[in-house]
Amino acid sequence: MSISTDVVIIGAGPSGLFQIFELGLLDIRAHVVDSLAHVGGQCGELYPEKPIYDIPAYPVIGAQELVDRLMEQVKPFEPQFHLGQSVTQLERKADGRFALTTSAGVKFDTATVIIAAGLGAFEPRSLRAPGAADFVDKNIHYRITRPEEVTGKDIIILGGGDSALDWTLELHDKVNSLVLIHRRVDYRAQPASVKKMKQLVKSGALREFHGMVREVLSDDGRFRGLAVADANGDLSEIDAQQVYVFWGLSPNLGPLADWGLEIEKRQIRVDTEQFQTDEPGIFAVGDINTYPGKKKLILSGFHEAALAAFGVQKHLNPDKKVFLQYTTTSPIMQQRLGIKKS
Repeated sequence: MSISTDVVIIGAGPSGLFQIFELGLLDIRAHVVDSLAHVGGQCGELYPEKPIYDIPAYPVIGAQELVDRLMEQVKPFEPQFHLGQSVTQLERKADGRFALTTSAGVKFDTATVIIAAGLGAFEPRSLRAPGAADFVDKNIHYRITRPEEVTGKDIIILGGGDSALDWTLELHDKVNSLVLIHRRVDYRAQPASVKKMKQLVKSGALREFHGMVREVLSDDGRFRGLAVADANGDLSEIDAQQVYVFWGLSPNLGPLADWGLEIEKRQIRVDTEQFQTDEPGIFAVGDINTYPGKKKLILSGFHEAALAAFGVQKHLNPDKKVFLQYTTTSPIMQQRLGIKKS
């Protein structure tokens, strides 16, 4: 027996959660499938305490807090979550709808599909230097879930992207010492973050080192730090109690790659009018998609979700004219949100 629905969202990260909201405003209810056992995507799984600085109206908000607020926002639309299971099969039926099956055996008969799967199946890029495996989750970590645990410690942060720089700026004044190690002089993080980090280096608040990790240092089984080679190959021993690796995620589309969608560099190509793929009725929002000028930002995913919702509405009712209504003035919108006017 299949669950009949208008839309199935694949992925319960920030873009997928906001997609529920945008669909709900148009009176379209969603089922959501995610391989993780909880909502939040990589924000909740890898960076729950990561500070985010570019969400409108929030000078700073933690990743998990953002997820919690998005969940609060979608409550009026009563989404149905199917967690801890991935989509294993997707095919178009003779009537133009889609048959979708999950790894838990749940079957859907759906008119549309929205892929909001982030980077697909993801895992952190790991530190493979000799000796590293012995200290994973003890002294070498790929996420920070309790920032208070680093207070007063000597730590190393590896990476040159936004996560590495964000945590460097967040923790530098809470630890005893912090060394940021990046293999190149150039950083991938936001220029403003890099500028702040350079100012802190200049003031002596933290150290910056460019080089490659060659070995994990230990004495009689006790973690001691890292041996790092600079551009000339000269080794330096950097002492630390904890190392945090932020080298990004290794993406794997998994079954998505076999669905016949147009793929470019492990991302799904979409248009920029309604973020539909080359397969009518299948849309993609967030980090999983690509188009000219694409920027992998959470706020970009929010924008894409808004336009995708209108695309879904048009697909469901191709002959019906769509009128834009505003939540501040539309009684229908406010009724859908459960707002009682005094």
